[in-house]
Amino acid sequence: MRIAVVHKNRCHSKKCGKECILYCPRVRTGDETIVIGENGKAVISEELCVGCGICVKKCPFEALDIITLPQELDYPTHRYGQNGFALYGIAIPLEGKVTGILGANGIGKSTAVGILSGQLIPNLGNIEEEPTWEGILKEYTGTELYDYLNMVAGGNVKVAVKPQYIDHIPKVFKGKVRDLLSSADERGVLESYAAELKLEAILDREIGKISGGELQRIALAACLSRNADFYFLDEITPYLDIYQRMAAAKLIREVAEEKPVMIVEHDLAILDMLADNVHVAYGKPSVFGIITRPKGVRVGINQYLEGFLPEENVRFRDYSVTFETRAHTRDSDRQTLFEFPAMSKSYDGKFTLNVRGGDIKAGEVLGLVGANGIGKSTFAKLLAGAEKPDNGELETTLKVAYKPQYIKSDSSDTVEFLLRRTTSRFDTSYYQHEIIEPLSLDTIMQSQVDHLSGGELQRVAIALCLSQSADLYILDEPSAHLDVEQRVKLARVLRRHAEGSESGVLVIDHDIYLIDMISERLFVFDGQPGVSGEAVGPFDMKDGMNYFLKELEVTFRRDKSGRPRINKPGSYLDREQRSIGEYYYADISKT
Repeated sequence: MRIAVVHKNRCHSKKCGKECILYCPRVRTGDETIVIGENGKAVISEELCVGCGICVKKCPFEALDIITLPQELDYPTHRYGQNGFALYGIAIPLEGKVTGILGANGIGKSTAVGILSGQLIPNLGNIEEEPTWEGILKEYTGTELYDYLNMVAGGNVKVAVKPQYIDHIPKVFKGKVRDLLSSADERGVLESYAAELKLEAILDREIGKISGGELQRIALAACLSRNADFYFLDEITPYLDIYQRMAAAKLIREVAEEKPVMIVEHDLAILDMLADNVHVAYGKPSVFGIITRPKGVRVGINQYLEGFLPEENVRFRDYSVTFETRAHTRDSDRQTLFEFPAMSKSYDGKFTLNVRGGDIKAGEVLGLVGANGIGKSTFAKLLAGAEKPDNGELETTLKVAYKPQYIKSDSSDTVEFLLRRTTSRFDTSYYQHEIIEPLSLDTIMQSQVDHLSGGELQRVAIALCLSQSADLYILDEPSAHLDVEQRVKLARVLRRHAEGSESGVLVIDHDIYLIDMISERLFVFDGQPGVSGEAVGPFDMKDGMNYFLKELEVTFRRDKSGRPRINKPGSYLDREQRSIGEYYYADISKT
């Protein structure tokens, strides 16, 4: 079976020579295999297409995909019209369980949720007729999903959804935080959730005047407060620090004791700790997606990282995602790029940051970890010269490039125009191979910045930062809205950039796996969020992570695959590591 997909946002027939039609062998014989539709976009006949792939290679905007699917895939669960995305398979909600969906962005996870929530009636690939629930139930008779879909069809399932892009909330709700949460509080848990997620201080603030991390916790509290039959949470971790992530995981587990919960999450540490089982979603983003049957969480994550599914006998990636350990063990002989003295910064007596003296070495990546509101961004601004310390002389001629935590998307310029305006190296092979390709920006070059998704916008912001000529690069939470594979590629990009340019790279992030992959040394921020903070370090990775994880009261180990894992609280390994003060990795032979 073959599917042809036209990415309408990339297809610009007025800007090209219609190469897809010009070079198509079937068109040359007289068939109308490819035509330009009324909307100015290419239309491909899947019945006439022979799958030669010439049009895919010739399209200057990479707007076409021709995919030959495995024979065992009979019909899609849902297809978005002619030459549109196709989803195969569906996730299964389980009573009293947290079910995870693990896969790349644009692979069909949201489509699956739309079907399970009753917002979308699947058409089973029949795009000519309007789908009906009667036909769907007939198709699913005798399957695990029949009873659930029967309830959805009858309108007997109430679904609570936490959306992926929480920045849309202030656009649809005006008022105070308390008003929003009160309207959603159908279970009478507002006070306890506000305390668990530390929202009491902002209950009387306007929704439009709060930070992304606060908005994420509000969205989570609003979703879990509803009295629903099925809860779906799309990315709970962006902008939350590790402490807040652990608190959120606790609340989700409590809800899952009574109702089915489904989560999409790219922070593997949280997914591993929170989910009971996972569906692996694979395919080609924005082209087709296949959702597997549920797997045990450890097995599912390891198979996803390996890129091979033994039960399905499918290799969906030609490389495995590995977690390297050598960056944590090698001796660093790098030259010192910059030394900074002990200094402090206070804001009207409301918050004070104290920084111990330290250094940054040329060609290294340093991780910055700690709670939100504890001074990490303030420290970055001090180094960048955007803020002046109250005491301690910080004199530097360093050129600093800075990617902020919250990214604006109000420009109507194309991605290519924005990058060309930032760097003169755009057309060099180095820039294409080291920035454009690993950040997967080539397919969105002609897209307007204000039309990008959160993950696309994040990758563009990272590229803009690295495109600048600087001695020190500071990236504040670059992992937000990136999927697992994109995070691994990001780690490689930043490490190669640091070593290739002999610059320093500081990464502020709450994804412990990313920090573990990327960092040679570590800054740890301690203190009381919103009141006082202290920057301690830099440490080598073992000492720094031990210091940080002890404060977090979490122990880490590597399993036999080499993947970092959080020990279950109170487990044998957790107790053993605590007893010897080793919070960061146990001996592999013991796992």
